[in-house]
Amino acid sequence: MKTLPVALQVYSIREEAAKDFKKAMKAVKEIGYDGVELAGLYGIPAAEIKKVLDEVGLIPVSAHVSELMNGGAELSDVLNDYLTIGVKYIAVPYLGEGMRPGDAGFDEVLKKIENIGTEARKKGLTLLYHNHDFEFIKLPDGTYGLDYMYANTSPENLKTELDTCWVNVGGENPSEYIRKYTGRAPVVHLKDFEGSKSEQMYELIGIKSEKKEGVKNTFRFRPVGYGKQDFPSILAASVDAGAEWVVVEQDQWYDTPALECAKMSRDYLKSLGW
Repeated sequence: MKTLPVALQVYSIREEAAKDFKKAMKAVKEIGYDGVELAGLYGIPAAEIKKVLDEVGLIPVSAHVSELMNGGAELSDVLNDYLTIGVKYIAVPYLGEGMRPGDAGFDEVLKKIENIGTEARKKGLTLLYHNHDFEFIKLPDGTYGLDYMYANTSPENLKTELDTCWVNVGGENPSEYIRKYTGRAPVVHLKDFEGSKSEQMYELIGIKSEKKEGVKNTFRFRPVGYGKQDFPSILAASVDAGAEWVVVEQDQWYDTPALECAKMSRDYLKSLGW
């Protein structure tokens, strides 16, 4: 059975990383992860991030970079920071309201993403897009917004980072969707959950929504293997699609500390031979 290296999205342990980045990275290595996907640099210079990861022995696979779409820094400076760290992939992690499929300016957003992908590729980086469920809106032509995004950007300038939780919440089978993007899916997000889609579920990742009386949120993120996802199928699809890495992410934790959740996810994958 072919397997892939496993990374942890640092957002999953963001509080620990913010307190003591090196200590957090040592813990991630001890748990058994091969690499990390960054989600911000915590005010630490890029060269220092690289030094810590080199010393600990974690591969900086990729990074979620909010500045790509939200501004605040010159694109060349942002790209140079991640080149210094040594990542291969940078990802657009999220699109705010007004920038999403179905919004009036979405085609302009795609042009901007294409340009970012072009500039990244000139420097040897590859741009990814990390989806949520709102990209699974049906557009007037009947296609999903996410499919429209990939149909209207060039594969060399934008590849997928399919988040298997949000694909499922969006109404699609994660394994089938990964295979749909064979050759364009180098990094796959492993994320588990329980419950079902609700109007309040985005509050779990810090997005406020209007409270409605009588509406109960049953949606909860879970460590990989502890929710409703079929991970043996997802992992097989990731291999078949030509992925290079799988990345564990848990957006929120509850009674179990974040690092323990990360360990539960890694131990589950080890039990499958990963």
